[in-house]
Amino acid sequence: MRREIITPRSNWPKKVEALGLDFHTQDGEPYWWEGACYAFTAAEIDIIEEATETLHALCLEAVDRLLASGDLGRLDIPEAYWPWIADSWRRRDPGVYGRFDLSYDGSSPPKMLEYNADTPTALIEAAVVQWYWLEEVKLGCDQFNSLHEKLIERWKELHRQVTRAGRAASLHLAGVFNELEDRRTVEYMQDVAGQAGWSTTPLDIADIGWNGRFFTDLAETQIHFLFKLYPWEWLLREDFGPHLLSDLVGIVEPPWKMVLSNKAILPVLWEMFPDHPNLLPASRDRAAIPGPCVEKPIFGREGQDVRLLRRHEPPSAAPGRIYQALAPLPVFDGWHTLIGSWIVGGKAAGMGLREDRSPITRNRSRFVPHYFV
Repeated sequence: MRREIITPRSNWPKKVEALGLDFHTQDGEPYWWEGACYAFTAAEIDIIEEATETLHALCLEAVDRLLASGDLGRLDIPEAYWPWIADSWRRRDPGVYGRFDLSYDGSSPPKMLEYNADTPTALIEAAVVQWYWLEEVKLGCDQFNSLHEKLIERWKELHRQVTRAGRAASLHLAGVFNELEDRRTVEYMQDVAGQAGWSTTPLDIADIGWNGRFFTDLAETQIHFLFKLYPWEWLLREDFGPHLLSDLVGIVEPPWKMVLSNKAILPVLWEMFPDHPNLLPASRDRAAIPGPCVEKPIFGREGQDVRLLRRHEPPSAAPGRIYQALAPLPVFDGWHTLIGSWIVGGKAAGMGLREDRSPITRNRSRFVPHYFV
């Protein structure tokens, strides 16, 4: 694993914009960065792939155990929704995708920092844009990236399930459309679902309605299936949140993903699988992690409110925090590098790399392409 300095392609902004990445520069700072790339060996890719599928299996086992014990209070999920979540798991309501954030330096085992199991972004960059970069810049090399193909195949499988049940494969896709990255992610998911045979309708999350009998869009069309790029913890607190219990809508990602989509699952995983080589010690209690650690909000994204605590440094007074032993990101040329490893339909599907001068990866940390030989 190494970082290479390279020359960006001529006219690269227009090339990535043509693929849907029109947020490549934000406030004058590059988000997509092809003045560098990361090189891996095939053996390193195998290690990342195996760790990703292993971690996904551990997470599914954790869901099963937690729902069997009925102990979702540990995850700060409102109790009124527990039976509904358990029913979703018993039915094995299908999910599509997720992304593990890993610390990996090419020598030690990859360590799970968190699992973005509900609303992962940086998708179009990983699935499409870096692949076209590879085809032009590193012709003859390979990339850990089958995201596009696996997403289409996963939506095809869901399409088959729906049509076998005699239901129309009509899918609404919702997100916060005034956030450009979210809108483009929803549009990309609409594209792959459409290629898989779904009839698709994009919808701003604010335009979902409840007419007293079912959920509707702006045309008063009933929503039967919904892809939502909107966190579950927010959705439950919307005015129509209690109506979700009616189970009138098939939702991706499904309700049981709530068990995995907040960081309170990290202490649970460590308790269930102590000393696993791909996990880090974690706890709701700062004193249980005496060395350097990372304080994270249970509900938070893109590095928001994350703090690095020195040995024995006390926690903040803010509620709803977990503490995870520090696994420093590897540093290349002064850049702290995070691996986002994707899972689609239960299978490892590719990765994207983010880098930042800070040890905490945030929303505007650079996305840098990769290849392997």
